[in-house]
Amino acid sequence: MTETSQFVIRHGLPLVFAAVLIEQLGVPIPALPLLMAAGALSAAGKFNFFMGVLMTAIACLIADTAWFYLGRHRGNRVLGFLCSISLEPDSCVRRTQNVFTRYGLRGLAVAKFVPGMSTVAPPLAGMSGVPVGRFLLADGFGALLYAITFLALGYLFSNQLERIGAAVSDIGGSALGLIAVLIGAYIAYKFWQRRSLLAELRTARITVAELRQKLEAGENPVILDLRSKVELERDPSVIRGAIHLVLDEVEKRRHEFPHDRDIVVYCSCPNEATAARVALLLQRHGFTRVRPLLGGIEAWREQNYPMA
Repeated sequence: MTETSQFVIRHGLPLVFAAVLIEQLGVPIPALPLLMAAGALSAAGKFNFFMGVLMTAIACLIADTAWFYLGRHRGNRVLGFLCSISLEPDSCVRRTQNVFTRYGLRGLAVAKFVPGMSTVAPPLAGMSGVPVGRFLLADGFGALLYAITFLALGYLFSNQLERIGAAVSDIGGSALGLIAVLIGAYIAYKFWQRRSLLAELRTARITVAELRQKLEAGENPVILDLRSKVELERDPSVIRGAIHLVLDEVEKRRHEFPHDRDIVVYCSCPNEATAARVALLLQRHGFTRVRPLLGGIEAWREQNYPMA
């Protein structure tokens, strides 16, 4: 029996509860390996499977309810924080909104199984005005499904997991050190990639005051609203004159955009990463006057500039 298995046996349910709670609160500490280890131990009669499911579901509900109320009362500030710590800031909100568009509240269950989405989904549900009772029902179902799935996988493949654990233990600390280095390198690369993307377009960004001046001067720039469909349904207001396009439509319709006018792009992610990526995409196709809007639609709204 590996040291990991012995550790889980000794600490059991509190360890599973704490690990799941911390992960669901947004700390990048994966609870999935621990859940599968607990499931494998339950096959040997050394862990209570049903209590594990219950503790996992409760931990999920506590964290998700906290994010739900933060989303309801703090909205875009919460999304801004989540985007700032996400390794994929351009998709942290957009992918989750697309899931809600397709599945509705069932998207809460889907999000539980997609890295990066499980923490973003509850505050988006809070922002959308979903009743608390319906949220708790849908989220509770998703939490139970999540708990049962990974504990059951550990239970069913307990022999294989035990062999993997024994093999890693035989190799020793060097294997764990290599895994830690690879994970650290991946995180560092994604962080560098995000910083490089934003830095590349930082000097090209246009402020809401500058855009307002251009509109008043009759320069008639092309303004692209890149928010998701579900975000537009929740808040149908756009900057006056803006054209709404989902991200996938930009590539197909780029031939419609003029090369001799400014193209201003904005999105709902507070870090403007989606707008930055679209600006880079258009620049690669020969559009030299593409500029992300600093602060997006929220900055425009804060100045009480015209909306449509």
